[in-house]
Amino acid sequence: MSERIDLLQGTLDMLVLQTLQWGPQHGYGITQAIRSQSSEALQVETGSLYPALHRLERQGWVKAEWDITDTNQRAKFYRLTPAGKKQLIRERDRWEQLVAAIGSVLNPVKS
Repeated sequence: MSERIDLLQGTLDMLVLQTLQWGPQHGYGITQAIRSQSSEALQVETGSLYPALHRLERQGWVKAEWDITDTNQRAKFYRLTPAGKKQLIRERDRWEQLVAAIGSVLNPVKS
């Protein structure tokens, strides 16, 4: 896909939480997972990802620990906390409501 899709504000947090639901991951791994799962349509820039991760960590939704990557490099790995799992459910519910509302506007029921 040649055109990049800009994320709606607040969507990045949900995508990061969703990605971490699959298991602990370092920042680069998170961006790669989002990119590959979206068929290359969504690309998260470093300047957006790390502030989001720090914000999620301050909220208590993710926890970070230093570890060694598959390529033997030291990196900070993030994992979802129980509070983060609950937040992901809330975020997904809100997302589904937003999608339904937009769908209603784009495809109104004709009476």
